[in-house]
Amino acid sequence: MKAVDKYVVYDDVTYIKGGWINRNNLLISGEKKLFTISLFGASSYKLINEIEIGDDFTRLMKTIQTNYAKASYFQQVKALVEEMICFESRNLSRFISNSFKVILDYLGIKTELLISSSLNLGSGLRGKDRVISICETLGATEYYNAIGGQSLYDKEEFASHRIILHFLKTNIASYDQGVSEFVPGLSLLDVLMFNSPERVNEMLTDYELI
Repeated sequence: MKAVDKYVVYDDVTYIKGGWINRNNLLISGEKKLFTISLFGASSYKLINEIEIGDDFTRLMKTIQTNYAKASYFQQVKALVEEMICFESRNLSRFISNSFKVILDYLGIKTELLISSSLNLGSGLRGKDRVISICETLGATEYYNAIGGQSLYDKEEFASHRIILHFLKTNIASYDQGVSEFVPGLSLLDVLMFNSPERVNEMLTDYELI
């Protein structure tokens, strides 16, 4: 999000069961452990924006309190999470979009957030064709995708639409988590708990474009 001018929340595509949209990892008892947010109506036959949050977040907040109370930025980040979970809408798409906004505001990142279902692209486009259509609708000349997208998208095909395709590879820097050995691959919440907003912004600029 920090690397781009506009970030599109992809919400009018099929929900993937077992994906990362409602789960992530936290540092629990010094180890990497998965937490999951429960949903209403989650199905691979539904779009993301057709699903509701079903969690009351009691368990998550207790987990955060128990495992992060001694973190340097615990109070600030706990307040962020409370703001997220108190969001009035339980719609999964709107909830996620608001959570992104809360974190971007905290970090002072000015990237514009957009929701794909608001772009009126229609339902006929799939995969790369839908992504290219989003870029064209927004007048984008460059498109950044996470490094995992190398198997999905072809640079030459994007170039034929006058769009430069980049794959962004994040360099994960270690930081003090209060444990003997750094545990990578955790939620951004872990990063925020142990690092100042200024340091997090520095970390978010440490990437390569491929």
